[in-house]
Amino acid sequence: MGNLVNARSLVEGRRRAFELAETCAEDRPLSIQIYGMAIAEMEQAARWVEQQGAQAVDINMGCPVRKVVRCGGGSALMREADQAAALVNAIVRAVSIPVTVKMRLGWDDESLTAPDLARAFEQAGVAAVIVHGRTRQQGFSGKVNRAGIRAVVEAVDRLPVVANGDVRSIADAASMFAETGCAAISIGRGALANPFFFQQLERWRLTGDPGPEPTYDDRLAVMKRHFDGLVERRGERFGCLQFRKILKWYFHFTRMPRPLYKRLINLTSPRLFDEVLDLARAMGPESTPSGRDQFEIPVPSGAIDKW
Repeated sequence: MGNLVNARSLVEGRRRAFELAETCAEDRPLSIQIYGMAIAEMEQAARWVEQQGAQAVDINMGCPVRKVVRCGGGSALMREADQAAALVNAIVRAVSIPVTVKMRLGWDDESLTAPDLARAFEQAGVAAVIVHGRTRQQGFSGKVNRAGIRAVVEAVDRLPVVANGDVRSIADAASMFAETGCAAISIGRGALANPFFFQQLERWRLTGDPGPEPTYDDRLAVMKRHFDGLVERRGERFGCLQFRKILKWYFHFTRMPRPLYKRLINLTSPRLFDEVLDLARAMGPESTPSGRDQFEIPVPSGAIDKW
């Protein structure tokens, strides 16, 4: 799955939109997620996604962030059932690849529109719906409402419902399947805290056992691969700046010695990164890392209308 991309920006050919939709041959199967409310723009953007070789296009009706909602996209569409249904119908007709919809349970607890929307989307011919078990009003606060996701599952005939929200461990995944009856699960913040999570989930699905925890060297290797990829795509300056934003996650994930983590906080060059990584390998972890630790990935705070 690619980044969330503004349909209008794609249609207008803006560089940032193309960067967000950037992909490579190894990214298969690939779905690119678009948002917007203007049907003509969304149709054009969906066709562009198909032309890029994506295997599916995803319509975002779940994003709660102000800049998305204020233009009528994301979760704002959940308050406009007729507009949402017309938009989905148009995009299904506009492309030959599968169309999916990502949404929340509703705008707030008084308007849980996801079951009705899912029925309408099934009639329109979407391939699946992905449901985050919170309302827009909740943002990322509180707990996921699994009963709400189950209501969506029960509202449709054969449409696969993918459950999303607060799946950070194998136990979370197992209980999500059991309590909602969903066809699949979608992982968000759980993968940021543990990049090996998808691999563990796949092995658990096939064998019932997630397998051994990755070693300290395995974790450092993933960290280096990520950093090298950023530098390759963005250059040294912007690669270092972007990596500094996620360094805290890797500190938690690797358990590298804290003094080395502090040296990377103001990372300015690949040379410094490699020096610190060599020291980290030689010194070993400060404590025993575990990918199944619960680490809260930062999310926006404060009044949701200010996000």
